[in-house]
Amino acid sequence: MQVDFYQLSRDPVEAVLPAIARRVLDGGQRLLVVSAEREQLDQISRGLWSAGPESYLANDHADAPMPQVQPILLADACEPANGARHVALADGHWREDALTFERAFYFFGDATIDEARQAWRTLGRTDGVAPRFWKQDGGKWRQGP
Repeated sequence: MQVDFYQLSRDPVEAVLPAIARRVLDGGQRLLVVSAEREQLDQISRGLWSAGPESYLANDHADAPMPQVQPILLADACEPANGARHVALADGHWREDALTFERAFYFFGDATIDEARQAWRTLGRTDGVAPRFWKQDGGKWRQGP
């Protein structure tokens, strides 16, 4: 399984996540977005709906009717009611349940960098897990240490 660590230094997660969500959906997959903060999930939802005039990304909260039909489901736990095999941890907190997915996107910033470092060290020693690190370089993402 692959875990992509995204260090947010310039843009907030709600500005970054739509591009990743689009790639997941274009690959025929579904996405679960997890945050313990409802307000953050609402901001992410608005970002997904306004991803572009012809490219809005349909989404809804896990507590809404029919969560199983949502291509992007917003939830407070790693429970993929929509059948997602990809998970985005948007609030900077690592969850071990993310390891049950095929791919995880872990977003963190200055406030949660210590937790991200610990997760990086732990996952680097975990069999079957391939961690990758990404950081913002101007308006682009650069892979590296």
